[in-house]
This record gives sequence, structure tokens and C-alpha cells, in this order.
Amino acid sequence: MSSSDARTWFKSSYSGSDGDDCVEVAKAPAAIHVRDSKDPRGPELALSPTAWQDFVSHTARS
Repeated sequence: MSSSDARTWFKSSYSGSDGDDCVEVAKAPAAIHVRDSKDPRGPELALSPTAWQDFVSHTARS
């Protein structure tokens, strides 16, 4: 089992219902992980909690 399999992933509430815009996030102690739910074994982006908060704040203002 890979480390990403052990994480609890949450699909974005903004993901498209057609399954074409699917983003998932998982919280770990040192990072927030982001991946494409259509490719769960593909690459992940790991952000520090501070970087994640900055990203969420920025997108909320957009």
C-alpha cells in the first residue's frame, strides 16, 4: 500500500458532476496533498499548511 492509499481523500465540492473537473485533497500532519481524482495513482502536489491557506484565501477572493 502506498502512503497516498492510507490518506483520507475528499473530493472538492466544486468538482464537475460530469467527472471532468475532479480535484481531491487529503490532510497530513506536515502537508495538504492535492491530486486529480481521475488518476489516483498519478502525481500529487504537497503543500505546507501555510501555502494551502494562502491558496484557499486567494481563490476565495477570485
